[in-house]
Amino acid sequence: MKVLFATSEAYPFAMSGGLADVSGALPKALRRRMVGCRIVMPLYSCVPDDLRAKMNFITSVTVPVSWRRQYCGIFEAHLNGVIYYLLDNQYYFKREGLYGHYDDAERFAFFSRAVLEILPHLDYKPDIIHCNDWQTAMVPVYLNLFYRHDPLYSGIKTVFTIHNIEYQGKYGHELTGDVLGLSDQQESLISYDGCVNLMKGGIQCADRVTTVSPTYAKEILTEYYSHGLDRILKPLSDKLCGIVNGIDYEVYDPSSDPAIFAPFSSADLSGKAVNKEKLQDMLGLPRREVPLIGIVSRLVSHKGFDLVKCVFEDMLKADLQVVILGSGQWEFETFFYQMAQQYPEKVALRLGFLPDLAHKIYAGADLFLMPSKSEPCGLSQMVALRYGTIPIVRQTGGLNDTIRDSGDGQGNGFTFENYNAHDMLHAVWRAIGGYSDQAGWNILVQRAMACDNSWNRSAGAYIRLYKSLLS
Repeated sequence: MKVLFATSEAYPFAMSGGLADVSGALPKALRRRMVGCRIVMPLYSCVPDDLRAKMNFITSVTVPVSWRRQYCGIFEAHLNGVIYYLLDNQYYFKREGLYGHYDDAERFAFFSRAVLEILPHLDYKPDIIHCNDWQTAMVPVYLNLFYRHDPLYSGIKTVFTIHNIEYQGKYGHELTGDVLGLSDQQESLISYDGCVNLMKGGIQCADRVTTVSPTYAKEILTEYYSHGLDRILKPLSDKLCGIVNGIDYEVYDPSSDPAIFAPFSSADLSGKAVNKEKLQDMLGLPRREVPLIGIVSRLVSHKGFDLVKCVFEDMLKADLQVVILGSGQWEFETFFYQMAQQYPEKVALRLGFLPDLAHKIYAGADLFLMPSKSEPCGLSQMVALRYGTIPIVRQTGGLNDTIRDSGDGQGNGFTFENYNAHDMLHAVWRAIGGYSDQAGWNILVQRAMACDNSWNRSAGAYIRLYKSLLS
């Protein structure tokens, strides 16, 4: 079985969020399970020089973009047992940032068409092309419209994964012919709610549609979570399923992580105490044996920070400390800055994306707060478990699938159901009460660290999906 994993970003070549983590880790896990899996992605200007040095030029082709034909250089790199194909076009990809440009629709229409155009020039014919999010949603559309007549492409199946349904690739109808290269008769594949919707095209044309947790797969069939796509998903729900993401256990390993202050394991938790003390020192918090709550997140409303803002000072009435790492909406950055100034012995704030510090927070905190309004899968709660830091989460999306309340003596965290600030606060109080019983807390920490959220488990689910497509 051969899989070509088409993605707009992948660790370590180019990263903007969780998609890069998935794209870097899942193919590696599939390879370990004897599935041939290679990655194709754009060659951005941000690809580090040391990784560029590992790339070899294969050839170049021209790719149709409506009435134009554009250059596409094909580079190959081998990393961690996985082969990457990086597609070069400096006009489209030699820019600051991966997304947010005025012509993103054209850039990723080019990339989607290029994924198919390069196949005759590779020593690799995939059985399945696995596409991810709106940036590659046109691959199944183009495959069905323009390539099925060619024997090289006739047996190829497609999987389309929705990582976050909020971002759909919505544009005006004027792009249909001049940019996407579709006729008036073909426009219905991507037309939805009065505009072009690339994700809708991927959902309709792919052989299977997946999303990143079973709960999220159910949620996006409802109007509240679907951002308008429930009306196309419901009739096609028989080809939709949810598979929880994993995390890379080599990157996140408390026994060998070079970013943390001291190694530790479930068998020897002494190093976790060292990480907490060193983290307090680093952030200017007094060394105190109180529960330390960590937050590593984008500071935006759908991550639940309107709830946190509502009851944060009530939370600080307890004997605890909070460390926040992230950036986002001005109102939340300003609020947490004010709290850090007002309560310097209880609150530490660092704005920005700082992976090294994030690892230190995962390792040093006692609790990890994720009160999301919606969360397709979430990786942070799984990383927290790996480091013995107990999550406090709302029961939504992948948080519901990975965190079970410890009130029954069997769970691995603390949960609340309703999107309500005081329900969240009550979950925090329960977690602080649990922390006060250190013997029981150590049992909970060990139980959390024993959870298997590796990609090996998730890869097995994808392999079963692929086999069902090919049988």
